[in-house]
Amino acid sequence: MRFVIAPLDVVKIRLQLQPHSLSDPLSYENLRGSPIYKGTIRTLQHIVKHEGITGLWKGNVPAELMYVSYAAVQFTAYRSTTMLLHRLFNEEDRLPQAAESFISGATAGATATVTTYPLDLLRTRFAAQGNDRVYTSLRRAIWEIRRDEGIKGFFRGLSPGLAQIVPLMGIFFAIYETARQPLSRLDLPWGSGDATAGLLASIVAKTGVFPLDLVRKRIQVQGPTRSRYVHRNIPEYSGTVRTIRQIIKREKVRGLYRGLTVSLMKAAPASAVTMWTYERVLNLLIGYGGDDSAESAV
Repeated sequence: MRFVIAPLDVVKIRLQLQPHSLSDPLSYENLRGSPIYKGTIRTLQHIVKHEGITGLWKGNVPAELMYVSYAAVQFTAYRSTTMLLHRLFNEEDRLPQAAESFISGATAGATATVTTYPLDLLRTRFAAQGNDRVYTSLRRAIWEIRRDEGIKGFFRGLSPGLAQIVPLMGIFFAIYETARQPLSRLDLPWGSGDATAGLLASIVAKTGVFPLDLVRKRIQVQGPTRSRYVHRNIPEYSGTVRTIRQIIKREKVRGLYRGLTVSLMKAAPASAVTMWTYERVLNLLIGYGGDDSAESAV
């Protein structure tokens, strides 16, 4: 699944990192040789034309490692937090379903983000480099970032990352758990409401916090290699609030939503499949293990 949607991920990152406003007159001086991307299809075509078909899978290795690790940590933390809340509050004092799901989702998202963040940064930097390769291999990238930027270099943009993921996963799971039961009673073609609830939750949550995702990407490519990526005119950014102000001043509010369409094309179906699979595997494990405590957390 991740391999199939990898090109959309590269397109999203390229659009998010494009700092020039397409409504303003563009000159070679302010572009500094950077490409001009307009829309998902045109960006795909541009990358294939100038970088070859393999350019659509740049950053896929750290992305694959990140997605596998992220999912494992996220769902483990979500289940653990949910079961902890059940132990802390008895039946009479139990939190509302939406509040419980928000807390569990936010905790799971924050834990998974911090744990896998260096892979996320590596994914972004590889996807952002053009024919002039900034890093020749994953091993070399890790060594150079450690040498030139220190350990903190692997965590550039973590603040907006956490500011994004906490409400993102909180809203996602709150909507998912709220919508799953009513949707499960409908006669849907795939047999349950899990996938539809996951799709709906992903669209709402992603759209709501997307500007912070864009800010995270812009900050991730800061440092000594900033002017060597495919967009050579990326400004210097520091701090979440300051970066948001700079983007609004230079690119208007719509600049904070570059790549939203392709992001939803990529994330919404993936969330639907993920949640459908999660519910099936969880029910299978409960059926085999007879874990009453696990069942009560569903």
